[in-house]
Amino acid sequence: MHRKILLALAVLAAVFVTMNVTAHAQQPAPAPTVTTAAALEENPYADALTFDGFVRRTGVMAYPLIGLSMVAFFMIVLFTFTVRQGTVVSDAFMNSADALIRKQDYLGLLAVCNRRNECIARITAKTLDFATRNPTASFEEVKEVTEAEGNRQSSLLLARIAYLGDVGAVAPMLGLLGTTLGMITTFHEISGKGVGGSNQLGLAQGVSEALLCTASGLVIGIPALIFYAIFRGKVNRLISEMEAATTHLMALLAVQYKRAARAVAGN
Repeated sequence: MHRKILLALAVLAAVFVTMNVTAHAQQPAPAPTVTTAAALEENPYADALTFDGFVRRTGVMAYPLIGLSMVAFFMIVLFTFTVRQGTVVSDAFMNSADALIRKQDYLGLLAVCNRRNECIARITAKTLDFATRNPTASFEEVKEVTEAEGNRQSSLLLARIAYLGDVGAVAPMLGLLGTTLGMITTFHEISGKGVGGSNQLGLAQGVSEALLCTASGLVIGIPALIFYAIFRGKVNRLISEMEAATTHLMALLAVQYKRAARAVAGN
């Protein structure tokens, strides 16, 4: 489900970039004004802050960089609202599970698990489903099922935020690729020409524009990696709380199993 959401956000980002590119391509180029020229003289990088200027300066690598920036933004917003304690383990579920296990109402607890969208609820549902389908299974076998499902839920939590780390790693590489392509283009343009002052100025300008790709990749990658580290620490804390909650529920189940075993032995 979460992978589908991430894929949908990525598609929306790509569509948005395509619409922007189409809209800007259809618009006629505005005539330069005195105000624009004065602004460029005051800040030579002001043109790079606009969409058209950024695309013109960075070349074909502008579109992947813009797409990655939008994907990173959507991921950061999504993980901010979804990577939280309420989606992993909640006090309400733990109180209900504690009471139902003490009453040995496993079917009622299974119904509660099916209504909840939490990691601990899915682990408990998997455990109870195995226990009810295999009434002769020992507690150790039930515990193995619980541990396997707990490891799976932990891997899913870590895999979700790994996409943000991938964006943080890929963005600087794309920026470096754009810089390399820009340098190749710049040196190709000045090859065969003289080494006069105008050509040297053109070389300096071409190198400056090529390095803009690397700077853009770092601007995208550094925040993505920072937020990835934040979310990774948060996920690790949530996994620890999920493991503690699972241990508590398994301890309650162990007590019920021992009580049932004594009742069978007494009969």
